[in-house]
Amino acid sequence: MKKPTAKIREEIARLQEQLKQAETRDAERIGRIALRAGLGEIEIEEGELLSAFEEVAARFRAQARPAQGRKPATTPPNGAGEAAGRSAEA
Repeated sequence: MKKPTAKIREEIARLQEQLKQAETRDAERIGRIALRAGLGEIEIEEGELLSAFEEVAARFRAQARPAQGRKPATTPPNGAGEAAGRSAEA
């Protein structure tokens, strides 16, 4: 049974509102993190900042997909290692 056009439009409107709310939450979260990192105090052009964010996103996307045949790098559960100022090779 097919949905009436009006029902489809209502569903689309509802989904668009959900998307808007999700984007707002994401923007607020990223904005808070950027402010904590000190980006609010730096005078930088929007295009340059966008480019830097795109580089960061690409870096994390690459980490999310390890190369085939390789084991993904793991971090010790206690956060030791590089984050604690020691190299992973030590």
